[in-house]
Formats: sequence, C-alpha cells, structure tokens
Amino acid sequence: MSDHELPEPDIKVGAPKTFAVGLPGIQHSMEHALGQMGGVRTAKVLLSINQPGGFDCPSCAWPDPKHGHRAEFCENGAKAAAWEATRKRVGRHFFATYSIAQLRTQTDHWLEKQGRLTEPMYLAPGAEHYVPVSWEAAFALTAEQLKAMPDPNRAAFYTSGRASNEAAFLYQLLARRLGTNNLPDCSNMCHESSGAALNETLGIGKGTVTLEDLSDHSDLIIVVGQNPGTNHPRMLSALEQAKRRGARIIGINPLPEAGLIRFKNPQRPRGIVGRGTQLADRLILVRVNGDLALFAGINKALLERDAEHPGILDTAFINEHTDGFSDFVDATRSLEWDVVEELSGIAKGDIEQLADDVIGADSVIVCWAMGLTQHRNAVTTIREVVNFLLLRGNVGRPGAGACPVRGHSNVQGDRTMGVWEKMPDEFLDALQSEFRFDPPRDHGLDTVDTIRAMRDGRIDVFMALGGNFVSASPDTDVTAAAMENCALTVHVATKLNRSHLHHGREALILPCLGRTERDITTAGEQVITVEDSMGMVHASRGRLLPGSPALRSETSIVAGLADALFGTDIGWAQMGADYTLIRSSIERVIPGFAKFETRIKQAGGFALPNGPRDARQFATATGKARFTVNPPSAVSAPPGHLLLQTVRSHDQFNTTVYGLSDRYRGIKGGRRVVFVNVDDLRDSGLRDGDVIDIVSVWVDGERRAEAFRIVEYPTPRGCAATYFPEANVLVPLDSTAEESNTPTSKSVVVRLESRPVLARPRTAATEAV
Repeated sequence: MSDHELPEPDIKVGAPKTFAVGLPGIQHSMEHALGQMGGVRTAKVLLSINQPGGFDCPSCAWPDPKHGHRAEFCENGAKAAAWEATRKRVGRHFFATYSIAQLRTQTDHWLEKQGRLTEPMYLAPGAEHYVPVSWEAAFALTAEQLKAMPDPNRAAFYTSGRASNEAAFLYQLLARRLGTNNLPDCSNMCHESSGAALNETLGIGKGTVTLEDLSDHSDLIIVVGQNPGTNHPRMLSALEQAKRRGARIIGINPLPEAGLIRFKNPQRPRGIVGRGTQLADRLILVRVNGDLALFAGINKALLERDAEHPGILDTAFINEHTDGFSDFVDATRSLEWDVVEELSGIAKGDIEQLADDVIGADSVIVCWAMGLTQHRNAVTTIREVVNFLLLRGNVGRPGAGACPVRGHSNVQGDRTMGVWEKMPDEFLDALQSEFRFDPPRDHGLDTVDTIRAMRDGRIDVFMALGGNFVSASPDTDVTAAAMENCALTVHVATKLNRSHLHHGREALILPCLGRTERDITTAGEQVITVEDSMGMVHASRGRLLPGSPALRSETSIVAGLADALFGTDIGWAQMGADYTLIRSSIERVIPGFAKFETRIKQAGGFALPNGPRDARQFATATGKARFTVNPPSAVSAPPGHLLLQTVRSHDQFNTTVYGLSDRYRGIKGGRRVVFVNVDDLRDSGLRDGDVIDIVSVWVDGERRAEAFRIVEYPTPRGCAATYFPEANVLVPLDSTAEESNTPTSKSVVVRLESRPVLARPRTAATEAV
C-alpha cells in the first residue's frame, strides 16, 4: 500500500450512541432486508425467524423465549437472514469473468455481497479461474485424494458453528470412519477457554442457566467481556425484562457499549417514542486483560467481609458441594490490593462497591463472551469467575450460574454432536457400538495446530463445513500461505469468501442450502435441529425455495462424499436423504437425546441434561465443584505500546461484513479505524484523525496492518481496539491461551506508527467523539 493511499477516504466519525435499537434499528433492518430480498420475500423470511414451524436465526445462539413475539428477531438477525436470502447470484459467468488474482484484490464485504453460489466449482492445478463441476465429479475427486493419503491424519475437517446437529454428527462420523480426530472448529477460536475452565471446575463445558433464570429470577446480572447490543441483541430484551422486575445489571468491559447503557425496545411504545430502559446500573471500564485481577479482587473483598460478618458466604454449599476451598482462601487473602488495582485498572473502592452489589443479591448470573476467552490467561480468568459463583452458592438454583454466551447459532450443538478433536472414550465407545467400526483414539488437531500442520506440509486435504477459515483465523498471512500448501481444499459454503481464494493445488467450492431454505430430498422435506447457548434443542425449517436447483444441504453433501469414499458400509446415502435416521443414531450415541424425534415436535424443543443446574451434580475429577488457585496476571505493554483487542462492528457477524458502518461507535463509511484513549494519543504525539499503521510485537517478530484512522475513544489508558477480520493479521499464530490454545485476539501488544502525509482534517463531528 502506498504511503499516499487512504483505503477509506469517505469515512466519517461522530459521537458514539448512548442507546441501542429504537427506530434506527427498525430502519436499518428494513433497509438491509428490502434491499437484498424485496418486499414479499422480506415478509416471508422475517416472520419465520425463530417461530414455531420456522427457521432458527443463523446470526447467534441466543435462546428463544417461551412466549415470543410475532417479530422474534433483532437487527443483526434480519441482516443475516437477508444476506443469506438475497436474490443476487454468483454463477459460472461470474467465475469466468473474475480470476483468482482479481478476486483477491476485493474486500471480504465485496466478495460476499456478490450473492449466493449456485453450483459446484472446481479449480484445476495452475488454473486462474474456477469452472463448473458436477456433484459426482466433486465427490469422486475428494474421495480419490483422501484415499491416496498415506495416513488419514493428513486430512483436517473444519466446522463452522452454523452446521446443523445432523450435518455435524455425520461430518464427525465421516472423519472418524476415515481414521482421524482432526476436527478443528470455530469453538477452538472462541469459547474453547470456557469449556476448559468449566469442565475442570463444574464438570460440564457449557453454561448452567436457562433464559428464565436470567429474565425472571436473577437479582444481579454481571455482563463481562461481552457486547450484547451488537453480538447478541435479543439478549437486551431479557435484560430489560430482568431490569423491569428489579434486577441490577453490571457491565464490565474496556469499551462503553451502547447496548449496555440504554435499550429502546422497538416492540414497546416507550422504546419508540420514549427514552427506553437504562440497563447497566454500573459500567466498569476494566483494563484489557484485567478481568482476572478484578474478579480476584471481588473475591478477596467477599472473604474479608465474611471474616467481619460471618454468613456472607454460603458455607453449607461450600462444605457439601465443593473442594479446594482452603487453598483458594489462603491464596486470595494473600493478594495485595495494589497489585489488584494495577492489573485491573480499577480502584479498591470501586471493587468494594461491586462486592456490595453482590452481597445484596440472593442470586447472581455472570455472562461473558470473547472478552474473557481470547487471552493468554483466559482459562484461569474463567476459573476465577467460577470461584466467585461458588462463594455464595450461585450454581444450581434459580437465577444463578455461569452463562457463556455463544456467537454462532449451533456452535454448542456441533460440539455436543462430537465435533471436537478430543472427544472422550465414552463417546467413541458409543460410536463404535452404533456403527461397528473402531474410531481412532489419539487426539486430533485443533484450529491453531491445523494451521501449523498445513504450514509445515503435514496436511494434504483440508475440508471446511461452512465458515471463512482464512479470515477468521489468527495470523492471516500465515494462515493463507498454509492453506495454499495443501493438495486439495474443499469448502462447503453459501457465498464466496476469502478462504476460497487461498486454495490448495486443487480446490472445490460446494454450494449448500442456507438456513432460510427448504430442504427437500428424495425422502421428502427434511427438518434439522440446533442447540442454543443454554442447552435447548429445537427444530428448524427453511421457508424459501432453494436459491438454485443445484444446491444441496450440508447433510446431503457430507453423505454424498462419504458414500463416494466408503460405499454402503454405514448407509450414508439413506441418512443423507432421511434425517430421522441420523437422529435415531444420535439418540443411541449421545446421552440426553432419548425420544429425539418426538421431543423436537414440542413447542420450544427440549433441554439437555445439565448436572450442575439440574441437581448440583458435578462430573469433575472429585465429583464436586472445584475452587482453584489463579494468581492474578495480565499482559503488560512496554512503553510506547498499547494492548489491542479486536472487536466486531455493529454491521457484521463474525467475518461476514454487512456494511461499512458502526453507528453505535459513531463510525460511518469505513472499518479501518483504531480506538485509542486521548491521554495515550497526547503522550505519543498523535491526534484523532491521524492515519497510522498498527504494528504488533511478538517474540518471532512484527506484523503490520496498514492505514488505520485514529479515533479518540473512552477506553482505559494503555488500551486500544479495532475491528476483525482486518486486524487478524496482527494476531500471532503462536500467541494462544494456556490449556485451550485459543488465539489471544483480545490482548495484542501493538504500537502505532505515523504515516506522513495522511493526516486527516478534524471536523465538528470528529471533535464530538
């Protein structure tokens, strides 16, 4: 990029919003929907989202209320559905027109905006254009390459969180029938840290609350490292319901987010013409990566209060249901308050006030997302959150518990179905009994280790069931080069994305049905199922005709490949046509799915068993909930550097970018911005409006993201934020969380380097930030 080139010359910056949704939410939803789908299609799609007999929203994993609205969707849900149900198409003429080299010059937003893929496409060795290929030829080529490998572990099977339970179960079955546990998934890059911490301390890698716990019963809801207004907007309705009955809400985050300040519910008159509902009673701007120290400080304050006034801790619960308490107490009492304050950025007095809120609440829920999970100390941080919950018995009773909020609509379900590189022997034994083959027992590769293996020439075939692996993964340039090192790359997708352009020596794009579309096979119209963030399983039925006659469902694609690879040994073709056969096997393999077919016909579906929530049963190493010792730590940026977190804009879902604005943060017409504290700017000699390069610093060298506009923003000193996937190039592949191996995308040490000539004039709108 030239020093004189500014990639987003029309970007405008104004003041951040202090409320979420309201009339602007309705307006933007309708603009996107009508622009992509037209009037009739918009009505049909939006009135089917999250409805009985309709389809599950592909935008997030927030659960459905028992008594929902006729319009049970949020702005980003409307965008996601419209993006998928668009009338635009990408067919053979498009690929004949654009070469791979030409497509690589386009943004992720442009690539997906072109429309839905319509037929299988093939890229031959050395070719510059994808060309059409039949389904039969695509399956035969993939099967041939897989059979030719000297070792089944030279294949990797990636899954995004959009795949249905049926597709995911069949996909992991294919991989294990081949002989590998190389099943990396998107959870490796997001909530893997939650699963590691919760499995160790509570005996289950999921949350322990229901939607009703949050909306109807909790006295105090702590939302930490999460931006529900953008990432899980329907959560705002549940928070409003809790607030209206008297619950308190505390937001803990390095950025003040509009969705936690005030919610203007568009389904209430007060949300349209009034001021809406104030949500957070207290907003704590914690230092990036300061959450471990903050929760350690709260726990220390609670122990000190109980020593002065016994009865604050739930000693009966602690004595009966936990172990490790004594060691935890000794370690916590020895903490120095000045260390807690320095690492968290929060004064002792403010932490004491948080403790007051906790003591005044009979039931407490802690909700979190990527702001906790993508740090070097992510697992220890979440373990400390569990310590906090255990101290007052806030597990296994109404209105209390752990609530990791998932992003992808079925990422939790995919893991339940066996998409994990380290599934326990109990699962593999059940798989063996059901399908009469011996699954591999050695652990496979997760996402980061898969990238390393591709980089090092140890993977021949990479297959992705959905997702945009190159853009979603850390160290973008390394990941792209690693992908290009494969013999064959196969991507199942609804739209063109960057991963299709960084391909193996041969490549296939296999177009699939979207969640909005009817799935009709030779056995009739099919239903799929998904599992939400709170362990509810329910059915999903698309309402639109397929976008092209050549499209197949993800389940059908997996079954077709398996049939070409293995023949009739398991009845792949039959399962690919009749999903009830898959659900019958799931019922016999996975605990909690008894009477699967019957229960998905119930209104709202059914809840999976949850030992900690249902009966205070903890399947840990000791059979009890476990207190742990987690010495406070935090990443420290050297002088002249900042600690950067990557975040979503309000106009995107993961790597899918719907538009180039983020109205909640005051950004319009661009994405290459970096949010920085005013005092840090003053110290560095930089100003709001300057265009700089962001340079990350790691033990193996530096990485650079060019031409970002500085935006002065109220984030703690020493901290900064910018959008992914543009900033993923800055995240080192080998910088991962201990135990979970999750990329540390929320704590990247960077410096800002001036780009002379590119200073931007400040305007009145700019000065308002």
